[in-house]
Amino acid sequence: MVEFCAMKNLQNLLIAAISVAGCNAIHETTVPEFKAEKVERTASFMVNHNIDAVFLLYDAFEERKWEEGWNPNLIYPSEEIIEEGTTFWTQGHGHEPYYLWRVSKFEPENYLIQYLVSTVNRYWTVTVSCHEQANNSTLTEVTYSFISLNQKGIELNKHALDRMYSRDLQDWKEAIDYYLENGRSLPRH
Repeated sequence: MVEFCAMKNLQNLLIAAISVAGCNAIHETTVPEFKAEKVERTASFMVNHNIDAVFLLYDAFEERKWEEGWNPNLIYPSEEIIEEGTTFWTQGHGHEPYYLWRVSKFEPENYLIQYLVSTVNRYWTVTVSCHEQANNSTLTEVTYSFISLNQKGIELNKHALDRMYSRDLQDWKEAIDYYLENGRSLPRH
């Protein structure tokens, strides 16, 4: 049994070494010099509802209620629950046919959730934190932090931030307020 385990460990070590050597060879011969860039933006908005009701809506599966067309496809776990490690995919746009999402941080006691999203061109985090305010309202802070993996990623990141933050996420506020008042998503034109 010890000999079998030693052979298995040696096999795994060899596979890892060959993989690293292969990746280095590919990188040295086919990937041009590239310098990744990080771009980030934060916006805050006030929602006139209590923090427990508002924070719940940043759960990827609850977001369907207020964001028309949002359709996360569950990968892990087997039920639609939010916990660190929950993984799903959504439809992408243009050069990226899908986005792979993973809950990287989930602290409901602190009203904080963070998603790690990836494609072949880039990855980013979406961090949402809620803060209880006077008069039963909630301040929501949303930060998108993008890192490019190639030149196309640089272009996509800048475009995505400009598009998403063109109204400083007031579209999120309007959609959430509408849902909390009417029980359905805001019709999009």
